[in-house]
Amino acid sequence: MVKRRIIQFASALLYNINLVGFARGTIYTGRTKGLCVPGLNCHSCPGAIAACPLGSFQTALGDIRTKLPLYIMGILVLFGVLLGRAICAFLCPFGLVQDLLNKIPSPKLRKSKVTRWLSLSKYAILIIFVIFLPLYFMWINGISEPAFCKYLCPMGTLQAGIPLVLANESLRAITGVLFQWRLIWLGIIIIASVFVFRPFCRFLCPLGAIYSLFNKYALFGIKVNEEHCTGCHACTRSCKLDAQKINDRECIRCGDCRPACKHKAIVYRKKGSKNEK
Repeated sequence: MVKRRIIQFASALLYNINLVGFARGTIYTGRTKGLCVPGLNCHSCPGAIAACPLGSFQTALGDIRTKLPLYIMGILVLFGVLLGRAICAFLCPFGLVQDLLNKIPSPKLRKSKVTRWLSLSKYAILIIFVIFLPLYFMWINGISEPAFCKYLCPMGTLQAGIPLVLANESLRAITGVLFQWRLIWLGIIIIASVFVFRPFCRFLCPLGAIYSLFNKYALFGIKVNEEHCTGCHACTRSCKLDAQKINDRECIRCGDCRPACKHKAIVYRKKGSKNEK
């Protein structure tokens, strides 16, 4: 847990190392902005030195009439094949935010069949807000609109909207209903994170939905040693997420279940190593 937390903080700092941007209220536009980080991290954040994969994908859809978004699709596949949803556990700044908020003492919502079914909603958001709506707006207006970033991404408000508005008087003068909605939506996610473990990751995040498609086959991450496993399911019972099996679509491969396994069957191992399933 300690090592994972260190990696989470380190990756969040690395993604947003342009700290002077927060003081100036400006957006970094250097060469590295053409690259994508693996986690959910707003490219408009004053500190961000690279782009968000979801934002880049939606932007690329705006050019789909003339070229396919092969670069960003390749990046998402590469991240997925290498790590799957381990990115959610180790390399996503908003995952860290939710983890810390859930540490606040409060009644916690327990996982159930209902939360398992609700976890499917992030696939609907992926299809509707990340793929369909940008293409729809491009079709009717000639200009694509990054619908997820504009209406539902909490990191856009937390990392970019709030810091930029606070630092720029001109932006404060033109904030309207959309910015108010985004503040309300961010507040809902923050409050929910106190009572529900990683609500955005579980129910809403389309990036997690994409990475989940590769979870079973990702090269690096948590594995089960078949010779030691007794099938007692102590690992999934201890999991705060809606995973029913190690490396299923809801497992974020964090390894927090390892202490629950009395047989030490859960290990970090490269795909293809001996005695894994």
